[in-house]
Amino acid sequence: MNQQQHTSVETALRHYKEGIGVFTQKLPEIASSFNAFTEACFEAGALSKKEKQLIALGISLATQDEYCTIYHTKGCLDEGASEQEILEACGVAAAFAGGAAMSQAVTLVQECIRELSQTH
Repeated sequence: MNQQQHTSVETALRHYKEGIGVFTQKLPEIASSFNAFTEACFEAGALSKKEKQLIALGISLATQDEYCTIYHTKGCLDEGASEQEILEACGVAAAFAGGAAMSQAVTLVQECIRELSQTH
């Protein structure tokens, strides 16, 4: 990672943390409840913390959430995930997100074309 990319990732994380701080000041009960919930979700259980971070990264990618992608990539690294594990999680997310687009293309889009082309 070059210096400019490293700075942009650090800037994004800092921006997110600053935003969380402001939100927490304005809505402390909601923020603390949300934080407690997410902390509980990411505790080790039947799945390890690393596995949960890999799942979260995949969901972040599939939903195109840039801040969560950065945050959970860091989480994966913090929990000891290898580059290969992270990239495989990214591959699964791409297959899923692409699969969602394909499933809509072969069903809903084709149904729309059939129904709407009759009126145009």
